[in-house]
Amino acid sequence: MKAAISTDGEYVSAHFGRCPSYTIVDIEENKVIKKEIIENPGHHTEYLPQFLNEKNVDVIVAGGMGRKAQGLFAEANIKTLLGISGRIDEVIEQLTKGTLKGIENPCRSGSGKGYGIGKTERPFP
Repeated sequence: MKAAISTDGEYVSAHFGRCPSYTIVDIEENKVIKKEIIENPGHHTEYLPQFLNEKNVDVIVAGGMGRKAQGLFAEANIKTLLGISGRIDEVIEQLTKGTLKGIENPCRSGSGKGYGIGKTERPFP
């Protein structure tokens, strides 16, 4: 399994698309085999699902996410676990144990405005 966790410092970010970075973890046989932090390449709804799909991500972990992004990830067969909070290392531990459970998405339309990286008007290359 390869997971992308919306990251803000040492914690899960409240909003997937506007987070400063993503922690990407590869988990095999309940163990982390690789962990890297990548900067958010920019908040553009159609771009992020494509970008993370190209990185072979299987699951997204975030505090919240817009409905359009959820639909795009579903189309790409990428699972989303939303309503997640806490320290990144604790979330990764729960992922390795298979105990991390999402809850209802706390994001409402426009709720991410003013937080983190702003949305761009054009697609990324």
